[in-house]
Amino acid sequence: MASVQILCACTSSSQVQYHGSTRYRYGYPSERMNERRCSVRVEGGKGMVLPNLEEEKRKLRVLVAGGGIGGLVLALAAKNKGYEVKVFEKDLSAVRGEGRHRGPIQLLSSALAVLEAVDQSVARQIMEAGCVTANRTNGLADGLSGEWFGLFDLLTPASRKRLPLTLVICRMTLQDILVNAVGSNILRNKCKVVDFIQEPSKVRVILENGEQHDGDILIGADGIWSEVRSKLFGLEEANYSGFTCYSGLTSYVPPYIDTIGYRVFLGMNQYFVASDVGHGKMQWYAFHGEPPSNDPFPEAGKKKRLLDLFGNWCNEVISLISETPENMILQRDIYDRDMINTWGIDRVTLLGDAAHPMQPNLGQGGCMAIEDCYQLILELDKIARHDPDESEVISALRRYEKKRIPRVRVLHTASRMASKMLVNYQPYIEFKFWPLSKNVTNMQIKHPGIHAAQALFKFTSPQFVTWMMEGHGLW
Repeated sequence: MASVQILCACTSSSQVQYHGSTRYRYGYPSERMNERRCSVRVEGGKGMVLPNLEEEKRKLRVLVAGGGIGGLVLALAAKNKGYEVKVFEKDLSAVRGEGRHRGPIQLLSSALAVLEAVDQSVARQIMEAGCVTANRTNGLADGLSGEWFGLFDLLTPASRKRLPLTLVICRMTLQDILVNAVGSNILRNKCKVVDFIQEPSKVRVILENGEQHDGDILIGADGIWSEVRSKLFGLEEANYSGFTCYSGLTSYVPPYIDTIGYRVFLGMNQYFVASDVGHGKMQWYAFHGEPPSNDPFPEAGKKKRLLDLFGNWCNEVISLISETPENMILQRDIYDRDMINTWGIDRVTLLGDAAHPMQPNLGQGGCMAIEDCYQLILELDKIARHDPDESEVISALRRYEKKRIPRVRVLHTASRMASKMLVNYQPYIEFKFWPLSKNVTNMQIKHPGIHAAQALFKFTSPQFVTWMMEGHGLW
């Protein structure tokens, strides 16, 4: 007859008994077992061999609220690390594309480098599907004349660090690539997280349909109107930026397509962003300072409204608006939230727009969410190699927040500053003269501050762009 010896050393006061392959624990519920060593020795015969618990450690259980870009990238990274992952999304169709005011997305070199670190195959698919803009001229231009105000060098910093080149990709294409990589067994659609309960050894999410799921941590990646954030810190109003945004996607190939990637056209109380997005399409955003609209402008009048607002601007702007079908012009008001000093409590934390929604004028919202995923996985991987106790899990989440908040705070502040600076652009001073005749004569001279502003931009822009693109030392 085979003899079986079970050796088990525990530091907890709880008693552990084994019957067959099942482990039973006796003791107070709040106590946590901390097995230092547990092995099985089988001598002779064909007796049952019990598993070595050091080899079959419990997987870290990660619950993610939100199936947008941040939630999907985090799920993919966690899946590839061997964690047990569940993603709950209230409506996948609403986050997947241009039909919901969400046009193609810019992925800076830093975000693409994260995607390469997470999954090289997925990163390759994204880069093959995207439209590279970094290898062309990009920058700020005068809205009236179309003349360049200042340029962004997106190529040199990426080449120096051997990073992928900044690109723009259709949001639906990006979502499809990530959804397929994550898998339907992980991503659950039509499942909205409405609440959660924290316990010493786990966190439990409660879905709108009544289902409940347990995990070791919960990540709120559910956007600017995050339910997880409101449950953590209370319901708070978002901040209206002062701007409404009209966006358009048009099948139009301008004559400058081979030399210009994207431009931000500047004007007083309004600005206009235009970018090549590949496949013979151009994406544009028209920002105008006005009160928030509870009743968005009627669809049939948006094009006329834009031509009234930008009708005296340069031909590049007018052509893009004119070439866009009325039904492809969308409108939304722009909101953000103030930065907070911590993103989580105990086993719950936030990511992306749920933690730090920012205005879109720097194109960094999605990139910051992707970077968040990288730092969070780094911290989780430090504890996932063993069965972490409560304090280790909580410490990992707080380290993630502490390391991410300074960089995000700079970009959050910069996005607000950029919004104010862009719409205060005043290139000319206008004088009115009343000569002997009754006609009024207008004369414009270049604003004396323009040259100083251009010099400052030329000096600071390379450092800031490099800092953004290199990921602030993440790799």
